[in-house]
Amino acid sequence: MSEPTTVTPDEVPLEKLAKMYVKMRDKIQDLTRVYEAEVEGIKAQRDIVSNAMKDRVLAMGGGISSVKTEHGTIMLRTATRYYAQDWDAFGKFVIEQGDINLLEKRVAQGNMAEFLKEHPDAAPPGLSSMSEIEVTVRRPTAAK
Repeated sequence: MSEPTTVTPDEVPLEKLAKMYVKMRDKIQDLTRVYEAEVEGIKAQRDIVSNAMKDRVLAMGGGISSVKTEHGTIMLRTATRYYAQDWDAFGKFVIEQGDINLLEKRVAQGNMAEFLKEHPDAAPPGLSSMSEIEVTVRRPTAAK
């Protein structure tokens, strides 16, 4: 028996690599669409079940917030989320209070890139960056 031949990507012409890349990307998109559609259907059913459990536990009254069952304990909790409807007013409030912890800690990627482009020598202290080369393949445009 002969040994199987292995081909390294360096031996494959770029034309073929691009074709393989597009085919794989398309397959991933197709599988993702099917997966997402199935998951959305299950999530919709889960929401119906979740609302039914919430309604049943609330109907028990007396401040009951959990019910133990053979298959798991059903627990209700109140989650509060906060949103700024007026960012200018909210920003002024944060500055007036001097409490930066009212904000989440992350850098606005696009704004920082623009700032550094306009002020290349003014990188804020404590700022790090990481760049990597990414590969994308565009489909060929139709000839006119």
